[in-house]
Amino acid sequence: MRVKCVICDKIESIDDETLIAKRLRNRPIHTYMCDGCNERIEKKTNERKATGNFRLFEQKQNKDEW
Repeated sequence: MRVKCVICDKIESIDDETLIAKRLRNRPIHTYMCDGCNERIEKKTNERKATGNFRLFEQKQNKDEW
């Protein structure tokens, strides 16, 4: 299966039997990122976490009293 990275527009070939290929076929909302872009984003995110200015905003869960 041929896939295109959403960030750098690099075209790669992945095996049709992999989990990533199945997700891309069955759920169009899933996007593909090449290994280089994925590593770069992971590295920069970890650097931001280390500064202490990184916050994740989670949705508030409403408790049902029933």
